[in-house]
Amino acid sequence: MNIDERKQVMILHGNTKQGAEVYFREDWQCHYFSLLGKCFGMMNNEVITLKGNPDENEMLRITYQDVVPGYYANKTHWNSIYLHTTELSSDEIKHFIDLSYALVYQKLTKKEKATITESE
Repeated sequence: MNIDERKQVMILHGNTKQGAEVYFREDWQCHYFSLLGKCFGMMNNEVITLKGNPDENEMLRITYQDVVPGYYANKTHWNSIYLHTTELSSDEIKHFIDLSYALVYQKLTKKEKATITESE
């Protein structure tokens, strides 16, 4: 799978998450993964940057060369994954999208969560 195909897979997967929207953000020149305006991912032509548990983020960076501290993001809470990676499959990256979404979702208020479930 080439990078453009992999990007499409990630965009489609992000859009399947309840209440999420993935769109191209002109001012940042990247695809923005949004949950009620809160970022759970960013993707350009080279990397996808996703939120994660700080301890797990560090382990991923040690385990995989293609996982690095998040570009233009808090290095403790965000990792960037090179899209050209052969170390991680698309399914594994989709799993990290799911985790990032869950971390942002759990920080929403009850009212915000209700808005998401009502709109689906």
